[in-house]
Amino acid sequence: MRHLLATVAGKAVKAVARLRGGGSALPGLVAEKIDPQFLPRTLGKLPRGVVVISGTNGKTTTTKMVVELLQGQGLKVFTNRTGSNFTRGVVASVLGDSDARGRLDADIAVLELDEAHAVHFVKLVRPRYSLLLNVMRDQLDRFGEIETTAGFLRQIAAATTDAVVLNREDPRILALATAVAAPRVEYFGLAPQLRHMFPHDDEMRNAVAAVVPGAEAAVTGEGQPEGPRADVVLSACEGSAATFQVDGRGIEVELKLTGVYNVFNAAAALVLARTVLGPAVDEPALLASLENVTPAFGRGESLTVNGQPLDLVLVKNPAGFRLALKSFPAAGTRTMIAINDNYADGRDMSWLWDVDFDSLRETGVAEVSGVRAQDMGLRLFYEDVPVGRFGTDLNASLHRFIADDPDTPKRIYCTYTAMLALRRELSKLTEVEVVS
Repeated sequence: MRHLLATVAGKAVKAVARLRGGGSALPGLVAEKIDPQFLPRTLGKLPRGVVVISGTNGKTTTTKMVVELLQGQGLKVFTNRTGSNFTRGVVASVLGDSDARGRLDADIAVLELDEAHAVHFVKLVRPRYSLLLNVMRDQLDRFGEIETTAGFLRQIAAATTDAVVLNREDPRILALATAVAAPRVEYFGLAPQLRHMFPHDDEMRNAVAAVVPGAEAAVTGEGQPEGPRADVVLSACEGSAATFQVDGRGIEVELKLTGVYNVFNAAAALVLARTVLGPAVDEPALLASLENVTPAFGRGESLTVNGQPLDLVLVKNPAGFRLALKSFPAAGTRTMIAINDNYADGRDMSWLWDVDFDSLRETGVAEVSGVRAQDMGLRLFYEDVPVGRFGTDLNASLHRFIADDPDTPKRIYCTYTAMLALRRELSKLTEVEVVS
């Protein structure tokens, strides 16, 4: 009875919130207040259980990849599409997809979860599978030191019942293998020649990586240990073309996703999908699904304005911003950077000083905007990157950015709340996917 009441009340609040244009977590708050066991009552009934995906960078796009890979194998998948990755956001997503009695028509749930909030989630619902991507310095005002974030992910690994998928190239993720109680641990990894493209947090600071004892080691031709054997290894990538080593075979794919980081995330998604599906996996269909995945909203999403592409690229920490700048050449493109410091962005923007902006020196940045526009402008000044204009009004900056050179392709690097605001304003100018 309590579950039914929570469903009715939550759906009502969600309908009102949608009419007012926001409030994705509010329906979850209402439903949880009425029925604290709302999530386990709903998700506990799914025949294939729950998958949790977490880590500092790449959660949203990797979740989208996994969802589409499993759907391509005929599974009905529930997910939190909005990217609202707190527990209440998951409740709100359940309310949007469930019937009047709070039941989901799904075989499996694949959920992106914020590292800290995932700890609360796994106490309510133990995941059958989990994928832990990486640990980077991010939102230090929330998480404190990086070891705190690693500790959150350790609790996810310990709560998972069937299998955990880990990034063997990140020493803090690799160390989580000792916390796994599940019978299976699988890995995704990189060929040695690609490791410089995806530095882990210690390498970004010229520190010596931690050595994790007790792992079965594969060895390169030069006799250097690679770490535990990986189910899928990214062995080559150039642009959107990638080669993965799977079961000793090289598999070539052409991705629609943009950004080198998403190519490595594709290796993670493949391992997780193969782990969930087991021997029944249809590999040709799996690869076809992977090749057709498009960017998640705001994560390299490409819109069309005045007949020209406008790309939205989410940035939220040094590693992500560095890889984004490496992934998207500045030449021939007009650039804008929008930095907010709302709670969902992280209030501490000192991380901007850990990003190298030299790739923007030649073209400059046409517009710098957002609540922390002055901070961003100062960082670019010290990097000798010319800036056209500054402004804290995102909408005004966006319209100026578009109008000043309407015939040139454009790219906006933006923090999370800036991205949401820009998408809302862009929806008045062009077709923007509605995610609710």
